Amino acid sequence: MYLAHLSLTDFRSYPGLELPLGPGVTVLVGSNGVGKTNVMEAIGYLSTLGSHRVSSDQPLLRFGTEQAFIRARLVRGEQQASVELEINATRANRARINRGNPVRAREILGLVRSVLFAPEDLALVKGEPAVRRRFLDELLVTLEPRHAATRADYDRVLKQRNALLKSARGGRLNEAQESTLDVWDHHLAGTGAELLRARLDLVQRLQPHIDTAYASLTDGSKIARAHYRSTAARPADVVSDDDGAVASAEAPAAVVGQDSGDDAALLADATVEELSALYVEALRAGRRQEAERGLTLVGPHREELELLLGPAPAKGFASHGETWSFALALRLAAYYVLLDDDLSGTQAPVLILDDVFAELDAQRRSRLATIVAGAEQVLVTAAVEGDIPPELHGARVRVLPGTVELDGTHGG
Repeated sequence: MYLAHLSLTDFRSYPGLELPLGPGVTVLVGSNGVGKTNVMEAIGYLSTLGSHRVSSDQPLLRFGTEQAFIRARLVRGEQQASVELEINATRANRARINRGNPVRAREILGLVRSVLFAPEDLALVKGEPAVRRRFLDELLVTLEPRHAATRADYDRVLKQRNALLKSARGGRLNEAQESTLDVWDHHLAGTGAELLRARLDLVQRLQPHIDTAYASLTDGSKIARAHYRSTAARPADVVSDDDGAVASAEAPAAVVGQDSGDDAALLADATVEELSALYVEALRAGRRQEAERGLTLVGPHREELELLLGPAPAKGFASHGETWSFALALRLAAYYVLLDDDLSGTQAPVLILDDVFAELDAQRRSRLATIVAGAEQVLVTAAVEGDIPPELHGARVRVLPGTVELDGTHGG
């Protein structure tokens, strides 16, 4: 799959933009601040309905406007399709597929598959657990768009349950509140178990690719691993620290992807129903603590994708270069998982490298460029031409404030 054309209206800095694209490598070159990243962000938003730069939609609208549009024409094998996303300031976003009637925005999930590399990816290794959970969930939704509804249902139940916990006086629940909380526990456990089962399966798919990708970017002297730590692992022991990572009063939570005993085996093979039962048990065990804090401490929203480099956690122990390599390896692993999922051979994701090469040393630049050069479509941004490795030869687009100039014209 590749994008043949991208159109922006009132998105970020662009009153209007028409950008023809094509397969192979396209490099957008321009000074910092002229809008290169805005173009890449728009494509990423079509894939995930989220920005890698901001947490809300308001900054995506050009200042003084109430609405923005992202439109794209896709080519999949011998077929073409169009998608339009309408981003609104005061009402729900809407979408159109092939100029049809408006539908909910999440109906377009899965149509535009992309993997975006950006300087912000350092947070995948150095940041809080929420960053890594988002990485997993965005990839899940790309692979199986129905999980967008799963996540929305979970967030709705979580909000209701937290509201009930906050209503406890002095950390004590009355009989009516206890009864209502029992109901919410089962709702949260049910939707949470669906999300957990999907995450566990995804981590198993990612693991071999993470190790391979990291080795290809480095000298291969260290093994890169990712282990999922779940609050469903040890119901009697699980507590939670302030940043949302899993901790345990007596022993580490089970880790999927490592031989850490029966807990890991249980989670790796457990059905959704079994995981739901584990969550219910953990919620009951932690109820007093949750009532005292007015916060739900058990569930996928408090879990962690732990990254290990050799025997040590990558966070806090990896050097700057190793951190960059691990972050890139995670994105490459996501790309490989999407390729594995492309049984038709027409849904290979678009690779987007937004100002990444300026952050890398010459050796990592060359290795990354060699890896991605063969993708069906690669979109790269850079402030100066010299940042682009020679392996990425292709069309060039000059980005100027509010517009672009093509140098190496694509059909489209």
